Amino acid sequence: MQHVKWWLLLVGAMLAFWALLAGPDVLFGVDLGKWGTALLVTVAWVSMFAVSQAPPGEAERGLSPGEWKAWVGVAFMLAATGYFLAKAHVFAEGPVADNDGARAVGRNLVLLLVAWSVLLGVLGARWKGRVQEDERDREIEKQAAGWGRGGLMFVVIGLAVMLAFSPADRLAWATHFMIANLLVFALMWGWLCEYAATAVMYWRDRQ
Repeated sequence: MQHVKWWLLLVGAMLAFWALLAGPDVLFGVDLGKWGTALLVTVAWVSMFAVSQAPPGEAERGLSPGEWKAWVGVAFMLAATGYFLAKAHVFAEGPVADNDGARAVGRNLVLLLVAWSVLLGVLGARWKGRVQEDERDREIEKQAAGWGRGGLMFVVIGLAVMLAFSPADRLAWATHFMIANLLVFALMWGWLCEYAATAVMYWRDRQ
């Protein structure tokens, strides 16, 4: 029964990612982005509830609080950046005031951010009263922050080079609104790199 529950959660997560990343914007009059976000948040909530109900020590399986938070961050930032890239074309359709697609994407990203923050609170409550950070955690955070800065700089420099050296007739898409959103993507990419580096460093430290 336990395995069936986790398989159902896996299927739900795959459907959520399909709706967010590969599915059409609207299917049978339904906004797939909204429903994909809701399904992903539901899967995350159920997963974290199952973890919170597990006996102390069983759910952790040797994972520290910092590593749990890092993997949750990787999952949510991967979903957010993938969704942003899959729907980036809507930002070329005009400013947000006259762009229903851009408003929908922004709303769904905010919902993911809120759900992520709440889930981190749930994880923090599980380890309340327990040491959640030591010298190893701080060293990993320091190194991972460098990877995050590198990821951010890579996107910003790439964007600057593209805008500086591309012919003007090929930059019709580069409106102020699009560039602003690309800068937001650069921040998201930097955070994804930082969380991914953190998770990998924890994993390597356990091997």
